[in-house]
Amino acid sequence: MIDSVNILGCGVCTPLGDTPQEVFCAVREGRSALHLHPDAFGCAEPVFASLFDRAPFEGRSLFPEICVRAAKAAVAEALIDASSSRTALVVCSVKGEIDQLGKADVTLAASARRIADALGVVTPPLVVSNACISGLAGLVQGRRLLLSGLYDQVIVVGAEVQSRFIVSGFQSLKALSDEACQPFDAARKGLNLGEAAAAMVLSLGGEKAGGFQILEGAIRNDANHISGPSRTGEGSFNALRYVLPAVNRQDLAFVSVHGTSTLYNDEMEAIALDRAGLLDVPICALKGTFGHTMGAAGILESIMGMLALEEGIVLPTRGFKELGVSRPVRVSATEMPASGRTFIKLLSGFGGVNGALVIRQS
Repeated sequence: MIDSVNILGCGVCTPLGDTPQEVFCAVREGRSALHLHPDAFGCAEPVFASLFDRAPFEGRSLFPEICVRAAKAAVAEALIDASSSRTALVVCSVKGEIDQLGKADVTLAASARRIADALGVVTPPLVVSNACISGLAGLVQGRRLLLSGLYDQVIVVGAEVQSRFIVSGFQSLKALSDEACQPFDAARKGLNLGEAAAAMVLSLGGEKAGGFQILEGAIRNDANHISGPSRTGEGSFNALRYVLPAVNRQDLAFVSVHGTSTLYNDEMEAIALDRAGLLDVPICALKGTFGHTMGAAGILESIMGMLALEEGIVLPTRGFKELGVSRPVRVSATEMPASGRTFIKLLSGFGGVNGALVIRQS
């Protein structure tokens, strides 16, 4: 028997919009907030990224505010009592409020407590910080908390705010592109960074017709390298191998891949998909729309996948033109019709961490 949990509500806060539907429409239309920022964060080089306008947030810390906005929207849709002793909060991020270093306690634990207080959550918040799979790992953790019987509902929110610390780190790795990124494309030059917050409310109850469930999730670490993915896709393949028994292959509409547009990540994912026997399944990558939103990516891109299932489509991979990996993966260059009510969300991160999540529409 599959231990599924229900997704009762979703919320987002992004430079492209503040509702899932608004952002989804932007993705379908090929719009993006990615552009060149010549003087961002005082870095020596220009940054091609998707960033919030700081003016409306002047004098306030951006990270907790966007987390609260996304989580409140998810809670409102889910119609749950955030202050119940049976409600948990999971906060997911790589660097949290590191842009506020020297101004406040910027540990993720302190940030999570501030977010919990703003939401009225009374239980101790949990933090998931596991490189770029943090949001997906938070959803896996939320599912486990529910199946353990500890809580009746779990709010999972993931977010990332870019800073000089983060940008300069990626620049030192020569991982950033100076133009819009191109996932899986032969001409890809590297990734773009992005900012966003996204949230889901999970529960064992409340299932409704047309709603969504998380059927399975897995986190695997191949410990290949501190910043480079396994050349054989080991961790990603092992995550896929674990979750695939929960999937009716005839019902699998697409795989929402990590798709950072770096040379080795896209190749690694193609190899993992091949090893898992998924070359016939359409794949889409959304980093060309949002940039790499790090702690938010697993949740934000899953929400977009859910809306795509509702519309019966595979979203376009913005920036993709010509296949540039060694395996013949089916990249969605344009919007494609989708057959099926299930998709897989795939993510990878520094340190060899990899995750896979199975989401189905009832």
